[in-house]
Amino acid sequence: MFCTLNTHKVDMEKLLGGQIGLEDFIFAHVKGQRKEVEVFKSEEALGLTITDNGAGYAFIKRIKEGSVIDRIQVISVGDMIESINGQNLLGCRHYEVAKMLKDLPRGRTFTLKLTEPRKAFDMISQRSAGARPGSGPQLGTGRGTLRLRSRGPATVEELPSAFEEKAIEKVDDLLESYMGIRDTELAATMVELGRDKRNPDELAEALDERLGDFAFPDEFVFDVWGAIGDAKVGRY
Repeated sequence: MFCTLNTHKVDMEKLLGGQIGLEDFIFAHVKGQRKEVEVFKSEEALGLTITDNGAGYAFIKRIKEGSVIDRIQVISVGDMIESINGQNLLGCRHYEVAKMLKDLPRGRTFTLKLTEPRKAFDMISQRSAGARPGSGPQLGTGRGTLRLRSRGPATVEELPSAFEEKAIEKVDDLLESYMGIRDTELAATMVELGRDKRNPDELAEALDERLGDFAFPDEFVFDVWGAIGDAKVGRY
């Protein structure tokens, strides 16, 4: 279903994304019990944050305390969302699932089919013992990271700068606030597109060209522009 870094627990904050450290542990979580739940949408916001593993599976990353979903004990963080009202979601990205949930009419009941991860775990990779001197590329700063790509080979790159790290964090927070998703790779792409733009209009144009499928609202783009600007001048 998904992998976590450096913990065997179902901790969606530790979900394996597009990069890993050179000395990380990786733990694999496999499918467990399937369940079907009827949910009455009494409020516009269900209180869910959705993420995915980049391979067609969307998961519940966070449940807001006191929300509609929080009151349904059978639904848990880490559950894979298989379908909404019979519509198969395998192959959908997290933002697509979040939009489907948001578009469901208030005051109606809908059906979720979920699969929870098994409680047991399999460790699929162990801490590297380290390369021998001269056996491969050397990292001069000690801040190397292995970046995994859907197309092309994995590469060792430098970690983000302090500005990039803080800007990505702030944009990721905005993604959760506006869209109910967290995606550091998407946030990093937005920071890359916005770092040299002179105003929000230029950022909006760049986002439309590169990420037009998201149809970001104007107020979100303006807040992203502000977040990047704050990070540039050290207002964290």
